[in-house]
Amino acid sequence: MRTIDLRSDTVTKPSEAMRSAMATAEVGDDVYRDDPTVNRLEAFAAELLGFEATLFTASGTQANLTAILSHCGRGDEYIVGQLAHTYKYEGGGAAVLGSVQPQPIEFEADSTLSLAKVEEKIKPDDVHFARTRLLCLENTQNGKALPLIYLAEAAAFAKAKNLKLHLDGARLFNAVVKQQVEVKEITRHFNSVSVCLSKGLGAPVGSLLCGARDFIEEARKWRKMTGGGMRQAGILAAAGLYALENNIARLAEDHRNADRLTEGLAKFPALTVERNPAQTNMVFFQAPADTTARLAEFLQQRHILISPGKTTRLVTHLDIHGEDVEYILAQVGEFFQR
Repeated sequence: MRTIDLRSDTVTKPSEAMRSAMATAEVGDDVYRDDPTVNRLEAFAAELLGFEATLFTASGTQANLTAILSHCGRGDEYIVGQLAHTYKYEGGGAAVLGSVQPQPIEFEADSTLSLAKVEEKIKPDDVHFARTRLLCLENTQNGKALPLIYLAEAAAFAKAKNLKLHLDGARLFNAVVKQQVEVKEITRHFNSVSVCLSKGLGAPVGSLLCGARDFIEEARKWRKMTGGGMRQAGILAAAGLYALENNIARLAEDHRNADRLTEGLAKFPALTVERNPAQTNMVFFQAPADTTARLAEFLQQRHILISPGKTTRLVTHLDIHGEDVEYILAQVGEFFQR
């Protein structure tokens, strides 16, 4: 039986059509900038997202790291959410490799960063302090699309405070589809944006970093330094091109499946299911630890994978279909009937 994997949308596998595009991709040496498929992907993404230039990177971590290192120098600081990927889940790379200090603050309930709290954390121009240079946001954050009005407010705030504004847009297109806007309506507020191709968009690997031409040239140097100077990378870029051309609109299906999963799980009294109108492709619930652990084991025996925790996250993606959601809910029902 096929495994239904709800642990993350990073587990998606390339479709046959995507594999065909990869197999027939025209390639060259990307370090020499000779790979036509990489060049095509970068040009296509720059136009799509509204930037002068784009850099194809090996991962979202590399895209965000090169962004921070390009915006900041040694002894500088970036302000970021306490649970943001660029702070908590990327190995401390900016501090370790760039001597750039993170200043984390707590997220608000809607996954924004309070601009008043951000202002409190901006360091004065004094020899005692790191220089605050950058504000990092994340969209979506815990599956919630950031309000459009907040993005405009954050951009105005950053400009007034002489900060650069970077968006970790790992799931940017989930926000685009959820809010039914053109991607430029979001990206226009930022100096730089990273976009992951290997989550809901379904590519096997790769992320994009977008920004001004000079900024991307600086990031290209950092990409090389961090081991991202790939050669015949067009095989991978072809998957990214296919993803951007074919897999954006279908994210709405993932959102519908997440809504259906939320509604179904909320019917079980033992589960406390989070509800938020800004949610995209993620479902969160709480239950006693022993219940969640037993549920995870029960579901695994029935070819359903989840990552149990104090709060358990279920993620829908292109490899999960409507009938899978019905099967999942039926198995959860069987668990609670025992």
